[in-house]
Amino acid sequence: MSPTPHAPDAEGAGPRRHLALLVPLGVVLVAGGLFGLVYTGLATLTSMLVFGWLLLVGGAVGLVQALESRGTGAFWPAAVVAALNIAAGFVVIRHPGESAEAFTMFAALLFLTGGVFRLVGSAVVRGPRFGWSLLQGAFGIVLGLLVLFDWPRSSLYVLGTFFSLALLFDGLGLIAAGVGGRGAPGPVPATGSGPATGSGREAAPEGVRHSGTRPSEPDQKRPDR
Repeated sequence: MSPTPHAPDAEGAGPRRHLALLVPLGVVLVAGGLFGLVYTGLATLTSMLVFGWLLLVGGAVGLVQALESRGTGAFWPAAVVAALNIAAGFVVIRHPGESAEAFTMFAALLFLTGGVFRLVGSAVVRGPRFGWSLLQGAFGIVLGLLVLFDWPRSSLYVLGTFFSLALLFDGLGLIAAGVGGRGAPGPVPATGSGPATGSGREAAPEGVRHSGTRPSEPDQKRPDR
């Protein structure tokens, strides 16, 4: 009896349904990113609060893991790192504005030093992407200088703008993945009711020819007349 063929719609419905759920999540992220680009000050404070809570929760989890590893050499380093994360989380949550200023200064210095190193490295090496590396280095230097010259007022919109752009691009990526996955074709079912060879015919026993003719018998000599 031939096996029951698999239904491709039933097999592919589950993954396509899960991918389709990415679309509403992407829409929420895109809406949050656009809202943050309009209200950058609120987005900056929100990003600081989110970062502070992440530090706090991560420090608490690290402290629990450190307590579980008592009596080993990893206890004190893990406990110190967890305590620093908890303390930093409390500071960021209690003073989000001052924390935004400090992080903005750090980001400006990071842009500036990264741009300088990229500019000097591209000028010395002169690789195949010399022009792009030179442009990226110059852009990093200009961006760092702009943030530094407008500091601390730039702390009200720099971090919020980066946070909102990250939400926007992540949301667009989720929407693209959900729409593309929902329209993807399902698996192709296997055809045939029995074992078949590459040409679709059943395997013949060894020694039997498939030419469609009977094997020729040896010629018999006729007696001469």
